[in-house]
Amino acid sequence: MSACIFCEIAKHNIPAQIVWEDDLAMAFLDINPNSPGHTLIIPKEHYAQLEVTPDQALTEIFSRVKKFRVALKQAMKADYIVISIAGNDVDHLHIHLIPRHKNDGLVPWPQQKYLPGQAEEIIKQINNSLNQL
Repeated sequence: MSACIFCEIAKHNIPAQIVWEDDLAMAFLDINPNSPGHTLIIPKEHYAQLEVTPDQALTEIFSRVKKFRVALKQAMKADYIVISIAGNDVDHLHIHLIPRHKNDGLVPWPQQKYLPGQAEEIIKQINNSLNQL
């Protein structure tokens, strides 16, 4: 198993532009930002994905995300902050906080329309999965 880059950043073994940290979490600037101030918040303990992270850890991490979001919005004079948990590039839970301004031209996700009947089928599939949990 290869070393987790975010674990190495949390241990200060790999340099990063660290904005803030405490005993549980760390915030650092994204190496490929969508906009100035694009920050990642990670737990210092390794959790591969959101669904395997203990509820107590999530509660504590998101309380930090909530506070950090306010500071980031003020510091970057942003109209709003996009919060995203993509999880497909590094196998370590990380939350993206992306400062946005109205009419900034950024389109983070492609948009499309549902075909007739498609939304209802998706709702059914999601509910079937929920019932299995």
